[in-house]
Amino acid sequence: MKLLLDTHIWVWAIQRPDKLGRGVRRELRRAGNELYLSPVSIWEAHHMVRRRRFNLNRPFSQWVREALAQAALREAPFTFAVGEAAAQLEFPQSDVGDIFLAATAVTFGLTLVTADAQLLACSWLRTLPND
Repeated sequence: MKLLLDTHIWVWAIQRPDKLGRGVRRELRRAGNELYLSPVSIWEAHHMVRRRRFNLNRPFSQWVREALAQAALREAPFTFAVGEAAAQLEFPQSDVGDIFLAATAVTFGLTLVTADAQLLACSWLRTLPND
């Protein structure tokens, strides 16, 4: 399975793995699965740190380098096609990061791993809930 990690899932996997559900932990460890991360998630994580939603004991750029080195993540690129898909999505909210992550999942045929109820409610989006 090709899994796109929502920003909070990526951060939890590094900072708070206890917040990941059993099924998500299993799928993240499954050898045959491909794990993807969007550059949008790095941007969102930086904003989470700035808003003090999680704290770091080192500079953000160092944390990102270490976090990316921890797991075999593939880059889900932020492309023209993703931008075009984002412009066409019917979305219940205006969170720009979520819109771009959903568009990335749709564009590249990825399953979005998330705990976000609004994303999970999108019938057109393939998701793996964090339960």
